[in-house]
Amino acid sequence: MQIKLFYIGIEQYEEDNEQLNKFLRSKKIVHVESSMLSTGTYCGWLFTVRYLDNTVNNNYYRHTSGGSSDKIDYKNVLDEKTFEQFSKLREVRKKIASDEAIPAYAVFTNEELSKIAKANCLDENDLIKIEGIGDKRVEKYGKMLFELLKQ
Repeated sequence: MQIKLFYIGIEQYEEDNEQLNKFLRSKKIVHVESSMLSTGTYCGWLFTVRYLDNTVNNNYYRHTSGGSSDKIDYKNVLDEKTFEQFSKLREVRKKIASDEAIPAYAVFTNEELSKIAKANCLDENDLIKIEGIGDKRVEKYGKMLFELLKQ
């Protein structure tokens, strides 16, 4: 993941804003934060943009964007019951991602969801045992994941 800062000053708003929008359209954006910046000399907005740059890790980028020819068809890989659980997990992941305004793969990847379905995880303690899922994601999404699954 890369980070880029943009300053949009009041005096050059149009030009600075267009530069930011052009950048946002050209990258896979993970998160944008904004804050007001006001000093004796400057007044405007500071934007911190976190993004995926396909030149940094092209395999990861292709995998997460679905552009790779190595795409896995989980319906063929998982048994029927596990695939049903995997499908429910994808729906829940989609809701979480939508609520958080982030890409679905930033919550959990399809590979991680398939591991969760195979392991038949029932709570956060089971989730932390899944390879590739760390404490922060369990803390941030675990409780929400299992609450939505129970509905």
